[in-house]
Amino acid sequence: QVQLVESGGGLVQTGDSLRLSCAASGRPVSTYIMAWFRQTPGKEREFVAGITWNGGRTDYADTVEGRFTISRDNTKSMVYLQMNSLKPEDAAVYYCALRWRFGVEIPIMANEYEYWGQGTRVTVSS
Repeated sequence: QVQLVESGGGLVQTGDSLRLSCAASGRPVSTYIMAWFRQTPGKEREFVAGITWNGGRTDYADTVEGRFTISRDNTKSMVYLQMNSLKPEDAAVYYCALRWRFGVEIPIMANEYEYWGQGTRVTVSS
């Protein structure tokens, strides 16, 4: 089993930055694809960013491309999401996810990931 714990959410103003962290424990996660999703009330969980096991490849939703950066530190079992130039529409609960099944492509569908954290809330005031 893998446990994922997100942190770093909070209340910021438009244009500010935040860095979310995801700490993994339970089993080594260095060989797995990991991703960040977000969800707002009444909407499905949407893909934000993903990263391959060694950080060699990343993928981003069009809505965050150029503003958000995903990274990972396998020595610490950590995944990060640096969010810059935040907008009110970025407000959501952000979830860290791990894909247990082997794959080389970064899935963007939530049901392709088996492990999830509890989420951390990001609020962006205008």
